[in-house]
Amino acid sequence: MKRALILGGGGFVGRYLAARLRREGWHVTVTGSRAAPEGVDCDESAVLDILDGEAVAALLERCAPDALFHLAAQSSAALSWKEPALTVDVNIKGTVHLLEAARKMAKPPRILLVGSSEEYGSVTEAECPIREEQTPRPGNIYAASKVCQEMIGSLYARAYGLDVLCTRSFNHIGPGQAADFVISDFCRQTALLEKGEGEAVIRVGNLSARRDFTDVRDVVRAYVLLMEKGETGAVYNVGRGEAVAVREMLDMILSLSPREIRVEVDESRFRPIDAPLNVADTRRLREATGWTPEIPLRDTVRDTLNFWRKNI
Repeated sequence: MKRALILGGGGFVGRYLAARLRREGWHVTVTGSRAAPEGVDCDESAVLDILDGEAVAALLERCAPDALFHLAAQSSAALSWKEPALTVDVNIKGTVHLLEAARKMAKPPRILLVGSSEEYGSVTEAECPIREEQTPRPGNIYAASKVCQEMIGSLYARAYGLDVLCTRSFNHIGPGQAADFVISDFCRQTALLEKGEGEAVIRVGNLSARRDFTDVRDVVRAYVLLMEKGETGAVYNVGRGEAVAVREMLDMILSLSPREIRVEVDESRFRPIDAPLNVADTRRLREATGWTPEIPLRDTVRDTLNFWRKNI
């Protein structure tokens, strides 16, 4: 049986990835930073401080994975402005500890380093859809840390022959995502208002930005296919390949609610730097794996709204 280790497996994406791998017959171990993840469909779970290099090395030796999915990260661009040192420590130092541990193993695993479309930064209409050859221009601390993660992964692949490949994943959404992220936040606010809590006003930031939104269940399917079929050393965009305005996504959410809700702009929700357009060219991913998105965005929005209706 193939063995998979998911660092950060208790998080939003990790839970879906673990379930997907289990359905496909993998033995799955997941880690959490403060406690062993609970409620995850896996064979084993463990606590791992990715900033403890010795602990990372011990876990890899014990689990002896064939595939390692690196999802452990400080993944909020907004939080990265408030906690830049934490973001750099987790996303860069943590990755170095992982790669150092892997290179010392007798049989290193194949490693998927999950990055972000935030690495591209602000792009022009002429540069879209964005190809992997596009030079990164990170516009926040989180994005800069992910560019560095990718560069370090490439160095270890070239210097030590590690089997590393990377993604630049565009906006993924779905039920269970934290309210730090825009679509989940809108769904949570809507669910609260449906319960009659407060005036019927939803507070928003920049609605004009256009993003490439993909259901998390489609995203993890792409990760599994890349682990099986992706090219060593390559970088892959993971996204739907379509740009949708945040305003359009909000309208979709409100159309699914029985309550009349007014929209109010809250300037505190704006980022210091926010790219107006972000959409992927996914030809490399599709040609390598045959992947295409399967879940319509309206279904994703409905599932996310229902999640918050049940869990507030």
